[in-house]
Amino acid sequence: MNQFVMSMGLLALAGAAAAAVTPSPVWPAAPLTMGDALDTALAQNPAIRKGRQDIEEAYGISMQLRSAALPKFTGTGNYGALDRGKIEKITVGGGNSFSFRTDESWSADLTITQTLIDGGKMRSSLRAAKLTKDAALRNFESLVSDTLLNVRIAVDDVLLDAELIVTQEASVNLLEKELTDTQRRYDAGTVPQFNVLRASVELANARPRLIKARNDYRIAKNNLATLLGYDIPSGMGEDIPLQISGKLAPSTNDVELSTSISKAYQQRPELAAARTTERLRHEDIVQARSDYYPKLSGQAGYGWASRVYGPNGGNPNLEDEVHGWSVGLVANWSIWDFGLTQGKVKAAKATQEKARIDIDDLYRRVEQEVRTAHSTLIQSRETLESQGKVIEQGQEALRLAVARSEAGTGTQLDVLSAQTALTDARTTYVQAEHDLVVAQQRLARAMGEGIAVHSATSGSSK
Repeated sequence: MNQFVMSMGLLALAGAAAAAVTPSPVWPAAPLTMGDALDTALAQNPAIRKGRQDIEEAYGISMQLRSAALPKFTGTGNYGALDRGKIEKITVGGGNSFSFRTDESWSADLTITQTLIDGGKMRSSLRAAKLTKDAALRNFESLVSDTLLNVRIAVDDVLLDAELIVTQEASVNLLEKELTDTQRRYDAGTVPQFNVLRASVELANARPRLIKARNDYRIAKNNLATLLGYDIPSGMGEDIPLQISGKLAPSTNDVELSTSISKAYQQRPELAAARTTERLRHEDIVQARSDYYPKLSGQAGYGWASRVYGPNGGNPNLEDEVHGWSVGLVANWSIWDFGLTQGKVKAAKATQEKARIDIDDLYRRVEQEVRTAHSTLIQSRETLESQGKVIEQGQEALRLAVARSEAGTGTQLDVLSAQTALTDARTTYVQAEHDLVVAQQRLARAMGEGIAVHSATSGSSK
């Protein structure tokens, strides 16, 4: 899984040269494992696909920032024609005449321009270009992590609802058997009709729980299909044929709270993105301050133009040309702008300070998220451990209640109560398994584990 995530990260780092048309996802023909679901989400989930486009957008912005520090190469050309009657001619001695323009003219120039001095704005643009790409990747990591967590939980929900269906079906089957046995005894005259009515009521009360479990299972599969980017084929009924293989299997290894918090500070992509954003805001200050200083640009070029005068003072042909090179320096300095630059610097400083406040607040919220996830993990672990032998005890209690009832020393109430207790124990145990698995997955996400598409940036701990 980590290797596949790394591959996705490298793909994001490289960027796509051109947008490719994504084919419609093919409906799975075989049951999906957890790994299959995660791989499918990485390839097809709409949020992840849009996240890749956000990276492309950030790369485009980065190119714009970088271009500010690079030379500009431009080419210009023009052609013009005038009515000859609009051209003024001057006659000189000997009857010769000449004019200061021609009826047709053209020119072409190639020029390269490079900013030489700009108060540090060029270097800042280069740094901002790199930071923009880094922030985009960190945000993409966060998006992928959230999406994969949602997919994991959705798969766990499908597995949970499938187990609950089995549990509720077992309960209904037990109650149907109890009703059949009670009806047989009533027909034989050994029990009153009240026992039959009570067994019927218990069976009727159990069936809605089975109906609900089946409905939850259908909804969970639809939710998973949406996260995986599948289009449900037309004409398919409410129970889509999306199967998940595997079982709920919580890990036995838990991480201490202090270790969890430390890892979160080091690994959470949101923190890295916030730190990168604060550095970007610092570059905004540098670029705003650059307007305090003079600017100097250099130009060099080569040009061609049609001649104005022909050889020996005669009229030129359109093909006659002059050409040559040119170089120059352009300097400008905004000496007084009535507080414009000062206002820009002040606003940029305020924005950077807000970014620093966001970082401090994000550290607190990350720690709170880790603490909450860790506490929920403890609760889920203790709940599951408390239910370790309850199912075995419930099965034994039901067996004894049935045996006593058949021997005439027990009551129908004992049997029904034992059946209900066993169903509750099975339901609680499966739910506890699910809650523990989800708690472990949420804690892993809170620690920033499971996704890494970029090398660590500086300042990885608080």
